[in-house]
Amino acid sequence: MTIRATSVMLALAMAILSVGRAADQPQWGQRYSRNMVCDETGLPEAFDPATGRNIRWTAGLGSESWATPIVAGGRVLMGTNNDPPRDARHKGDRGILLCLDEKTGELVWQLMVPKLGPSPYLDWPRGGIVSSPTVEGDRAYVVTNRGEVVCLDMAGMANGNDGPYTDEGAHMGLPNKGSGEATAVEVTAIDADIIWLFDVPSQAGTWPHDAAHASILLDGDILYLNTSNAVDETHRNIKRPDGPSLIALDKHTGRLLAKDGEHIGPRIFHSTWASPALGEVGGRRLIFFGGGDGVVYAFDALNQVPPEGQVLTFNRVWKFDCDPNAPKENVSQYLTNREVSPTNIKGMPVFYKDRIYVAAGGDIWWGKNQAWLFCIDATKTGDITDSALLWRYDLSRHCCSTPSIGEGLLFIADCGGLVHCLDADTGKAHWTHDTEGEIWASTMLADGKVYIGTRRGDFFVFAASKDKKLLAQVKLDSGTASTPIIANGTLYIATMHKLYAIQTGAQLK
Repeated sequence: MTIRATSVMLALAMAILSVGRAADQPQWGQRYSRNMVCDETGLPEAFDPATGRNIRWTAGLGSESWATPIVAGGRVLMGTNNDPPRDARHKGDRGILLCLDEKTGELVWQLMVPKLGPSPYLDWPRGGIVSSPTVEGDRAYVVTNRGEVVCLDMAGMANGNDGPYTDEGAHMGLPNKGSGEATAVEVTAIDADIIWLFDVPSQAGTWPHDAAHASILLDGDILYLNTSNAVDETHRNIKRPDGPSLIALDKHTGRLLAKDGEHIGPRIFHSTWASPALGEVGGRRLIFFGGGDGVVYAFDALNQVPPEGQVLTFNRVWKFDCDPNAPKENVSQYLTNREVSPTNIKGMPVFYKDRIYVAAGGDIWWGKNQAWLFCIDATKTGDITDSALLWRYDLSRHCCSTPSIGEGLLFIADCGGLVHCLDADTGKAHWTHDTEGEIWASTMLADGKVYIGTRRGDFFVFAASKDKKLLAQVKLDSGTASTPIIANGTLYIATMHKLYAIQTGAQLK
């Protein structure tokens, strides 16, 4: 065989091996756009937890697991709680970020974070770490249950304690009663290595509620995230009304670079739930953000890291009020009103073909039942509430989900348990399916299939088509509020108690 023929054969073999293989999944949703889609092929249509069919491995989580897993660099990162403890040094309620081996699901290291306290409303009991990390190279960025943004070494402590942050032992320690100081814990090789830490509540001037929840958007040297600024334990006061809702940090140091100047605080109804997206419109790079006031904002992305000591204010390009007739002042008086209340945004806005797709509506716990899916023209400027609406679609009851869009179809689930298939251009409904279980997760679109799970523990696989076709319905060990994700030939599903790695042809022994 000639050298050229050998080269051709090798290239062909590499191409064959790469078929059906996609990259890691280093961030929740498609990079920048936040679209819940994946190009992976050869994915399973069904699996069976009872027999282990198409299941490669499972890993135990805590008693509650609300985050979505992330896969990068041969590792799987997943937030959960400390029930049961995996390390005898750490007993009681804690936030945990697990780092697992991608091939086996075995523990590599864990980030252990004490509860924030003293009020349970600051850091809800047993909630754990609910934010999903973002990974780039040997660094992971995640928001802890205490509202801290931490940069972590993907190797953990196995390669030593890299700085500048070196107080991991004190950070893991329980606060001493009355003193507020931490009792240092011995650091071991299975502990996380914190490179830097930015405390959002104290350093950005915000107030958390229930849980700090953010999926960090990474763009070049800059991290963008929502701050989870929220009501206090009475649910009637915004403790930090001047606190920002959106901030940017330097990924190398954690330095605060920018914050919004929209004064959203007094209009927040419960919390600032939604993480940002990014897209380019007419050569202009924009950050899209769903505020706790039910308004979608577009800001100019930062072109570079500003000089040391300078904190910028984001330049707003446009805003779109999803519910202009909703109450805007003294919003707490509408608590528990299921007919009239302000609107908020929980799922992420998705940027797709110069449009923003986003769900908004009444708060699950405190607001009205109404919710809608919006399609917004992202090319306009100014207050575009009256000019940019392309279509609006009624959802059944509240919505936490981020849409999945591809091949002219849009899929979204709502808290009423309905899965919707729409025409992405017109908003016309092709079909709905009642799962008979509340859905807090988002659909995942891949390989001609739509994956989604419910809080009652049922998992559904649909054909991604205009005609409704249920391919499989699987009973999980417990409920799920986590979006299924796909990386390197494997579908990952996190329930309250267990993480499944699912692959075509696998057999769990």
